[in-house]
Amino acid sequence: MSLPTFSASDHQFMALALQLAEKGRYTTTPNPNVGCVIVNQHQHVVGQGWHYQAGTPHAEIHALNMAGKQANNATAYVTLEPCSHTGRTGPCADALIKAGVKRVVAAMVDPNPQVSGRGLAKLAEQGIAVSHGLMEQQARNLNRGFIKRMTLSRPWVTLKLAASLDGKTALANGASQWITDEYARQDVQRHRAMSCAILTGSGTALADNPSLNVRYDELGQLQEAIDPKQLRQPLRVVLDGKNQLTDKLKMFGLDGLNMVINRTPNRQLPAHVQQQQVGAIGNKLDLKQVLSVLAEQQINQLWVEAGGLLAGALVEQNLVDELILYQAPKLLGDKGQNLFVMSEMTTMSEAKRLRWSSIKQVGDSLKLTAEFSSVPV
Repeated sequence: MSLPTFSASDHQFMALALQLAEKGRYTTTPNPNVGCVIVNQHQHVVGQGWHYQAGTPHAEIHALNMAGKQANNATAYVTLEPCSHTGRTGPCADALIKAGVKRVVAAMVDPNPQVSGRGLAKLAEQGIAVSHGLMEQQARNLNRGFIKRMTLSRPWVTLKLAASLDGKTALANGASQWITDEYARQDVQRHRAMSCAILTGSGTALADNPSLNVRYDELGQLQEAIDPKQLRQPLRVVLDGKNQLTDKLKMFGLDGLNMVINRTPNRQLPAHVQQQQVGAIGNKLDLKQVLSVLAEQQINQLWVEAGGLLAGALVEQNLVDELILYQAPKLLGDKGQNLFVMSEMTTMSEAKRLRWSSIKQVGDSLKLTAEFSSVPV
């Protein structure tokens, strides 16, 4: 299929579809975020929709239901190739064909190698004009976790850290509450809400006894977009290579699912805590296997809140896609704990390189977001 030249109105309608797709960022996992806009022959929007939750109608179905008979001879703009297979819902390609749509523009093809291109091919076989590639990068950015899981069998990994201006995450005695102010912590809640899982190490879990949950009363303006009854708690994951954890952790008593990844089962943990075993490299869990296990659990976006040891190990093994650092205007001195515990580098060529995504102020902290240069664009 060739990539045609798209008109200004094509861009306008696909931009609207992308805006609709964004509405599903907090609810669609493990499915991708998808939006659809149906436009009649007079260039009027007659239907629109977005995918809300796995097992519920896809974006195309919502848009077709709104359009009704006006979908006949219309153009459908969809941010991801319409599905051609029957899963928990029927094929959207079939629904578009039945509605009499004459043209379908997809931002990108489905990254799932088992279905990629089949939806567009089915539409084309029925005489529908199909094209893709319009605003593709925006669509890819919206579903980068889903894409990575489908293509590399790993989730998109975002490592979150908070530090003082001199790069310390805590005092020498471990005290770290609070380096950042309430506005930065509120921003963290927003990222947690978008994530499929939150991961930490047993050291952090034992030292801080964190909840690792999404707290609705700390979501700020995001409360307007999320119904508290529909709030989804990410899977809480703790790495415990030495079976140090017990049933005393606060997170084990909270709503939502918990997983402990270890080398051998830990009989001290509550029965409702899922345990997954992976191999080890030396005396450490195999972190690549950890990510593969999480991909098998259909985790698209993994949010990591960890100490310097785990953070450093993930970075050294090139397993982090994105770093978010909240840097507060405080000084903790040279005895404080470092952001990363890593092997000594002897040449500048060994330095891990990143590229800035954004730099902005959140409360009194700077929020620095960067992607690692080894991450494919």
